[in-house]
Amino acid sequence: MAKEELIELKFRLFDGTDIGPNKYSPSTTVGTLKELILAQWPKDKHNGPRTASDLKLINAGKILENNRTLAQCRVPVREISGGVTTMHVVVRPPLSDKNEKQLADSPENRCLCSIL
Repeated sequence: MAKEELIELKFRLFDGTDIGPNKYSPSTTVGTLKELILAQWPKDKHNGPRTASDLKLINAGKILENNRTLAQCRVPVREISGGVTTMHVVVRPPLSDKNEKQLADSPENRCLCSIL
């Protein structure tokens, strides 16, 4: 039985600082990575995430889905043996309770973003 090759990742925050690098199993889900990032979030950073759902992970221009594994996301580290893959971390801006209710009740206030 072949030994599973670990994937080395680091996470780039909005200000250019990094969390990691650390090694992860290809079977690790994106949701698990978000929980780990939240636990390792620098305490001195302002406007940090409150929950893991406030985070978005971006790799190779694609927003990664929580239920997918690293292997399913086709993290391109396998092409560079021993290389570190950098994923970008985006934090959803905090909304007040009033703003959240307003957005939920008003579909015309929603926006979409595409990364090409």
